Amino acid sequence: MSDTLIPEMIPETGMSTSATMRRNFWLGVWRVMKRKPSRMAGVVIIAGFAFMGVFGPMFFPAQLPDNPNAITQPPSWAHWFGTDPQGRDVVALVITGSRYVLLSAAVTALITVVFGTSLGLFSGFKRGRWDTVLMRITDMKLTIPGLPLLLVLATVWKFGSPIQMGLVLGLLGWGGVARAVRAQTLSLRERGFIEAARGLGLSTKHIISRELLPSMAPYIAMNMLIAVTGAVYAQVGLFFLGVLPYESDNWGVMLNLAVFQAGAMITTNALGYLLAPLLAILLLTLGIVLVVDAMDEIFNPRLREE
Repeated sequence: MSDTLIPEMIPETGMSTSATMRRNFWLGVWRVMKRKPSRMAGVVIIAGFAFMGVFGPMFFPAQLPDNPNAITQPPSWAHWFGTDPQGRDVVALVITGSRYVLLSAAVTALITVVFGTSLGLFSGFKRGRWDTVLMRITDMKLTIPGLPLLLVLATVWKFGSPIQMGLVLGLLGWGGVARAVRAQTLSLRERGFIEAARGLGLSTKHIISRELLPSMAPYIAMNMLIAVTGAVYAQVGLFFLGVLPYESDNWGVMLNLAVFQAGAMITTNALGYLLAPLLAILLLTLGIVLVVDAMDEIFNPRLREE
């Protein structure tokens, strides 16, 4: 076996170079996050929402039981944000409705970033005919109005599954990311290290994955986090407006029922029913903003060392 197939080892630790680089990266991430307490707070908030979305609904029955004796009650020690018009605890509704919202937002962000980044990288690097064709497709995509299309789809698609919601929102949202990544790629492809890689005869796949992609990692990571908040706002807004049928409990349905059924705008008893999902959305957004603040330092070794 040739020496090139044997990973380089560090004598002192016995670890391969790649393993050491990964270890140093995560140590650098930890130092960056510790540098500002607000960043650690953001991580805790996001981790808390992830835990709530994955495990929270397991602590409650699939259908929360109605309580005719506790209809639209104000906040109390027993019910921190009160109850809804069916007598169900509002906090329990927020927790059980979080899985739909967070899972669909995660699917949206994944599709938006993966598809938009892949297309933007390939288009910007190849240029020529490929760039022209792919960008014309992207421009056509950007001209499609999202809300009217969702209105049409809602007549035939119930969006009862968060995967369905995330798929549609992701396919509607990748255009802007593709355009932005292409612009970044066009700038980076003229840099010296890319010219050197092309001069060495490295493949397009290698240059894109090993040279261009790491340079744009902070931008891509920020777009993924921002796409999560955009997806949350989009789906919650659609459910609140009544555009989509109420096939699943989620924060948007809660807001709609709080305003139009419980009368949260005219009675204080239902105010907690309105505020609870709003606070959940605001807290999730805050956590993401605090983590985004650290993206540049995490992916830039020079900034991490300062």
